[in-house]
Parts: sequence; C-alpha cells; structure tokens
Amino acid sequence: MIEQHDQDLDDDQDLDDPLAEVADFDQFFAEQAKPRRGVPLRLFGRTYTLPPSLPALYVLQLHRVMNSASPEDVSRLLAALFGPDAVDHWADNGMDDRQLGIVLMWATANVAEPGAMSMEQAAAEYDRREAIKAGKARRPATTARPKNRPKNKGKRSNSGRR
Repeated sequence: MIEQHDQDLDDDQDLDDPLAEVADFDQFFAEQAKPRRGVPLRLFGRTYTLPPSLPALYVLQLHRVMNSASPEDVSRLLAALFGPDAVDHWADNGMDDRQLGIVLMWATANVAEPGAMSMEQAAAEYDRREAIKAGKARRPATTARPKNRPKNKGKRSNSGRR
C-alpha cells in the first residue's frame, strides 16, 4: 500500500533509509524506449501522424466508450490519436459510421504494429464484425452430415401408412 508521505517525495529529498532504492520508472522507460515514428495517414485533405504507441488516455477512454453512446466520449477517445479537432473535421466532410469504424480499426492495428493491417483488410474486418452484430454472419461452407442415414423403406412419414 502506498502511503501519502511516500507520494510527496521528490527527486531532491533523501529517504529516511539511505539503503532504500527508489524504483525509478523514468530511468527504466528511458532505457527501454526505442525511437519510433508514428504512421502517417491522410484523411479529408489532412495528414495525421499516429502516435508511436497507444496513449494511456486512449486505452482508458476506450473502456469508457465501450459502454457509452455519447459523442463527447468518442471525440475524446479519437483526440488521443488524431488531435482535438479531427472528429469535427471528419464530420464536416461527411464521414459515415462505416468509414469511422474502418479508420479506427486500421489506426489501432497500425499503432500497435506499423504495417499490420491494410485499409482493405480493415474494411473487410469491419464488415465481418458488423455482419456478426447484425446476425448476418455466414454459416461455415461445410456442415457435418451423418454418413449412415436410416433408410426410409419407401414410406413417407406423413402418408398415414404404418
């Protein structure tokens, strides 16, 4: 458990115990960082550059948006990736829900791993997921059928004969 006085320490203060080490995430993350440039994309005449990794704000907002239909929540989510006025710009240019879904799917995949998903793949995956939501998912091409069906012996079940 973190105690309040531990949170108030800054870099200039000594700890009571000179042998105690501070877990220095600033140093650790600086050592772990691999310089990487975000993936650029053009949409409605503007060029956006995705961040080189998913921002924490995006991840936190994503969980909120999953249970929300609020346009403000969606706008805040997208601002973490594309900037504060991107959604308004897209809406002003007539973006529809399918286009938005494709852009989000593509962007999320390519932030995590640049080049991981093409625009065509994003569109196909978006359409597949929407079909599942709508209950229109196609059945598998092959269905198991019993090989040994009982013979009917020429009688129809509704013929009245026994």
